[in-house]
Amino acid sequence: MPVTFACKFQSMKKIFIFLLVFIVLTAFIAADHDWKNDATHSRLGFTVTHLDISEVSGVFNDFDVTVNSTKPDFSDAVFELKAKVASIDTRVEARDKHLKSADFFDAEKFPVMHFASTVIQKAGKNKYKLTGALTLRGITKQVTMNLEYKGNAENPVNKKPTVGFQLTGSIRRSDFNIGNNFPASMISDEVRIKADGEFVR
Repeated sequence: MPVTFACKFQSMKKIFIFLLVFIVLTAFIAADHDWKNDATHSRLGFTVTHLDISEVSGVFNDFDVTVNSTKPDFSDAVFELKAKVASIDTRVEARDKHLKSADFFDAEKFPVMHFASTVIQKAGKNKYKLTGALTLRGITKQVTMNLEYKGNAENPVNKKPTVGFQLTGSIRRSDFNIGNNFPASMISDEVRIKADGEFVR
């Protein structure tokens, strides 16, 4: 009996070690495929038309984006964005306060904007169509954006591999019940998106 128990113990110990090594290696491989935006070199911007005659632009200053990809051309990339709605900045304090209110984003009730990609399709050299679920003001809609892979370089400061992406496209604010009391003749229903980012691994 003692010999049998010792054999079982050794067998269980080997299985445990194998599982531990597998978990560690899996975590390492996953981390090696993860890229995170460099906040100081990334921008999440938007533009609307005011009174059909001029453009007003703004940004969200506080956001995080992660990219997971196993291919060097990022053709299998999965993107996830989380942005704090209260970080909206149009350079006019009164306007920003109004945009955070229930008339528009209702930042207190819905503090986070979230995007998670589901499909990426080739659309030319280093260009893709990126489709995913965008959640704003508690409403989730499928959106498709244009994505361009801008290339890679080594950052001379931190010596880390760095890649760049640019995202462009548009959404309709009415799809997310944003500013429903303001007609398109005052503020365009179309909101144009332009995001630029550097990502480090």
